[in-house]
Amino acid sequence: MAFIDYYKVLEIDKNASEADIKKAYRKLARKYHPDLNPNDKEAERKFKELNEANEVLSNPENRKKYDQYGEHWEHGEEYEKARQQQHRYQNGGDQQGGGFRGFSGGGDYSDFFESMFGGGGQRGSRKTAVFKGQDFNAELHLDLKDVYTTHKRTLTINEKNIRLTIPAGVENGQVIKISGQGGEGANGGPKGDLYLTFNIENHTNFKLDKHNLYTTVDLDLYTALLGGEITANTFDGKVKLTVKPGTQNGTKVKLKGKGFPVYKKEGEFGDLFISYQILLPTHLTEREKELFVELAKLRTI
Repeated sequence: MAFIDYYKVLEIDKNASEADIKKAYRKLARKYHPDLNPNDKEAERKFKELNEANEVLSNPENRKKYDQYGEHWEHGEEYEKARQQQHRYQNGGDQQGGGFRGFSGGGDYSDFFESMFGGGGQRGSRKTAVFKGQDFNAELHLDLKDVYTTHKRTLTINEKNIRLTIPAGVENGQVIKISGQGGEGANGGPKGDLYLTFNIENHTNFKLDKHNLYTTVDLDLYTALLGGEITANTFDGKVKLTVKPGTQNGTKVKLKGKGFPVYKKEGEFGDLFISYQILLPTHLTEREKELFVELAKLRTI
């Protein structure tokens, strides 16, 4: 497989900071996301490369190996040992009976060398080194409404459709691991894993804090003064509320269990806190003004 320059894929230079990498990845991932480019094979290919590049460069340790070993970054230490072993072999070091002896305890390390470079000495059959496949990273953009209930969704990752269940209450920035959905293993090794980061945006009238929801409900002056019954919105429907006479502006009421679901705790919810915002009447008629004047006089007695 041809070498891919991950810096060029993310359109950054080699001195880019971690923040630069994150910003570049998010920008390009949105641009080439399969959901926004249906049936576009080139966009799918580009999105796959972006995930691979981000997986390597966003991890400081992986990035250091990549900068040093390039396409062999995943096996950098083994690569270096194999290179040193080949150097010793070419210079006639530690040969016994026509064979080549490894580094520690006489163990044969050229197995890995052959698996990476091919060829090797005339040793007969050898056991090839096995490596786990590369892990992938991806982002899933959802609205807050999408994670209020558990639901299934099909994602396209690296030209593969992955059907997964998204649990209710998953949080913004949360990462879940999907085993076996990463890159192919080397020489029969296991597949890598997929790490999925949730990017959740809130376009509702509710503010979310942990598992509790907060919202504001308008209350007319007359209901605030005299009391009554109103209908208010919750996240999953409407409820009727009884307003006490003399309710003050900013008064809060708590609706237990009407908040957001708790992740992986079925049937458990936070609470909903409603703040009343009293609206003063405008564009009063002359008669209304007279009545308010009379009311003001009564209040001074």
